[in-house]
Amino acid sequence: MDQLLAMRALARVIEAGSFTRAADSLDMPIATVSKLVRELEAHLGVRLLQRTTRRVTVTPEGEEYYAKTGRVLRDLEDIDGAFNLARGKPRGQLRIDVGGSTARDVLIPLLPDFMSRYPDIRIDLSVSDRSVDLVGDNVDCVIRGGAMASSSLVARRLGEAVLLTCASPNYLKQFGTPAYPDELKNGHRLVAYVSSNTGRPFPFRFERGGEKVEIKVDPRVGVNESNAHLAACVAGLGIVQTFGYAAASALREGTLVEILQAWRPAPYPFQLVYPQTRHVTHRLRVFMDWLVDVFPDRVAERPGRG
Repeated sequence: MDQLLAMRALARVIEAGSFTRAADSLDMPIATVSKLVRELEAHLGVRLLQRTTRRVTVTPEGEEYYAKTGRVLRDLEDIDGAFNLARGKPRGQLRIDVGGSTARDVLIPLLPDFMSRYPDIRIDLSVSDRSVDLVGDNVDCVIRGGAMASSSLVARRLGEAVLLTCASPNYLKQFGTPAYPDELKNGHRLVAYVSSNTGRPFPFRFERGGEKVEIKVDPRVGVNESNAHLAACVAGLGIVQTFGYAAASALREGTLVEILQAWRPAPYPFQLVYPQTRHVTHRLRVFMDWLVDVFPDRVAERPGRG
């Protein structure tokens, strides 16, 4: 038995919550992962996992073994990282999850710089507006806006994006240009951004001076992906609220027009998030430090007020 490999296999099964997801993250057949765990249990003479057809449960002995071997695995990663650091060459795979418009308009245009600095790091980019399970999905970090949903996560602030209210010229020609947020309740069509987790649309928010207005309406169209959300607005389906960096190109081309400029809501914070339990490898550390440096200017693109 390769005990080190078996320890890593057990850790991934516990973190992922299933043999299937663990096997995917380790790039191994499920049968191999299962065999490694069985051999480890036979070697120790204790049951580490309780298996049923529906779920995997960690035994008390498994919890204790995972906690103690987790420290060993992290120490080994630290040793490897120290040697890589000494050579100045972080290497390996970095799994990053990011939302659609942030990937298209912010991260991907910046990545050539990172890849040229760290050619031995491989990027596995998952692009989705849904919330991921960082541990279960074996993701090193996510880039997201808004408040953190879990206290078990660590966040590094990346910057703030301006939020704009926009419509297409054809839409405004047909329905008119609202001067105040309350006018959106009377005859206007709204394209809401819908949460992939809850299925509920986010309200439209406005702010001018100390006055804040929130519009909760039943949208004519709801979209749960940021690029498609913006495309629906360009197509004339209705009014949206979106990030300035996402709308910047369409605003320059004239396919979108910013409205209610005096009522822009407060800037929207972005952060890089990773699990508290996840060892911060050298490659993740250099990525975070690099992103903190380059992300704010890119995300803060602010089209001028009219």
